[in-house]
Amino acid sequence: MELNESSISYDEVPFIHQPKNSVTTKLNTPKKTVKLNRELSWQVANSLFTSFKYAWAGLSYAFQTQRNFRIHTFIGIIAIGLSILLELQPIEIVVIVLTIGLVMAMELLNTAIESVVDLTVKQHYHELAKIAKDCAAGAVLVSAIVALLVASYLILPPLLDLVISALGS
Repeated sequence: MELNESSISYDEVPFIHQPKNSVTTKLNTPKKTVKLNRELSWQVANSLFTSFKYAWAGLSYAFQTQRNFRIHTFIGIIAIGLSILLELQPIEIVVIVLTIGLVMAMELLNTAIESVVDLTVKQHYHELAKIAKDCAAGAVLVSAIVALLVASYLILPPLLDLVISALGS
């Protein structure tokens, strides 16, 4: 199947919380008209507190709805706990924390991309939607493998030393 711009169909996009008298823009495409509500999308949070509230809402949503985000969180907590227990050097702990943060950020981006793709294609299969979702999931997988390798390299040697010394006593 050859994919190009003309193979993508657009339906009217429903908007939640569309205010009365809102300004909408119509984009003409070869298939259908798409209505976009731009009024709220350009608003900036009126305070730093509000910005943090929105960010926390995103983290909370991901933790509540995304199984893999919870798995990465718990594995990250275990890795940081082991790092502290094994008294790794501060720079080693920072490297582990940074790799965990990378995996968590990738998982959040994956969730965002999947949500936007689902919003766009609704419940219709589209090859480009599959590619976008698969690539986003692949990015999470790559970051998780790198984090696992880094943590293994830094945690396993002192952990093995601890186990061997405990068994030798």
